[in-house]
Amino acid sequence: MQDHLNAKQRAIIPIAAFTANGDLIRLKTALSDGLDAGLTVNEIKEILVQLYAYAGFPRSLNGISTFMAVMNERGGKGIKDEIGKEASPMPTSKSSLQMGTKNQTQLVGQPVTGPLYDFAPIIDQFLKAHLFGDIFQRDVLNWQDRELATVAALAAIEGVNPQLQGHMAIGMHNGLSPGQLRELVDILQIECGAKVADNAGAVLDQVLKIPKVKNMSQKNDDAANGGIFYRGDKNDKYAKYFTGTSYLNMLSTERVFIGNVTFEPGCRNFWHIHHKGGQILLVTGGRGWYQEWGKPARELHAGDVVNIAPETKHWHGAAKDSWFSHVAVEVPAEGGSNEWLEPVSDDEYNRLP
Repeated sequence: MQDHLNAKQRAIIPIAAFTANGDLIRLKTALSDGLDAGLTVNEIKEILVQLYAYAGFPRSLNGISTFMAVMNERGGKGIKDEIGKEASPMPTSKSSLQMGTKNQTQLVGQPVTGPLYDFAPIIDQFLKAHLFGDIFQRDVLNWQDRELATVAALAAIEGVNPQLQGHMAIGMHNGLSPGQLRELVDILQIECGAKVADNAGAVLDQVLKIPKVKNMSQKNDDAANGGIFYRGDKNDKYAKYFTGTSYLNMLSTERVFIGNVTFEPGCRNFWHIHHKGGQILLVTGGRGWYQEWGKPARELHAGDVVNIAPETKHWHGAAKDSWFSHVAVEVPAEGGSNEWLEPVSDDEYNRLP
């Protein structure tokens, strides 16, 4: 994991902060500095457009107007800035709500529900369909850079610490390191002053130690969606036998091999066979699937147990919209081995609900 922000990422922070707090004089300088740092015209436009969802249309429109003035000035001086790529066309096979629900789940690490959305379900629909569908689906910016902009903007707005805390956690779930977020706070100190930076630093401190009791079950974050063990590191050793990203934490390597396996949404392992010994799965969190060759897939939830007989061709993994964790117990047997076979095809997997 990279522990420092690059020049373009550093330039995003003051652009987002000054757009959010309405400091257009300093925003003008930050926009010009951002172009000089390598941000394209379309990347900056994307930042300013996204911020309407967090700082409101007036701030976003003022930011865009300021950027127009900057571009006119630079053009008058003969400066030709890189326009950059346009967003790829939106998929036509899914609605904005479907895309947004998937994106939000992947960003957060689990489906987002709660009393707030039960109380005002329309805001849940708007968040999923428009913010996480129409906006976050656009590939002009990656999700790390979008979260940097969001965190910087929220840090510059008073009274939104719960949202700031949430997006710091989302940023780390999507690859931003604690060191990079500390660097963001340092930039806020320089650009926005001690009050903003001290508040952001205090919120980050909270995020990094939330909460120790919960972290006994998930030290990295809540991504296991209810798994009761630390999810471990990326399962690089067996990654070639998985579609998607999985994590492995070996709980026992003596007498009986026991591993906690966590699957990101959509991740599943290839068809495979346990020769001689077999395996037992104890589901600890999320929603997933188990299927034996020639039989219907079985939906799995926390508390389910799967006894896999030796010589049985099968696969298991997460549902499309949920993280999934299980403890895998290898049944000891002399000469036992695993045979990895073909991947589960996208066609057969996507037919599952």
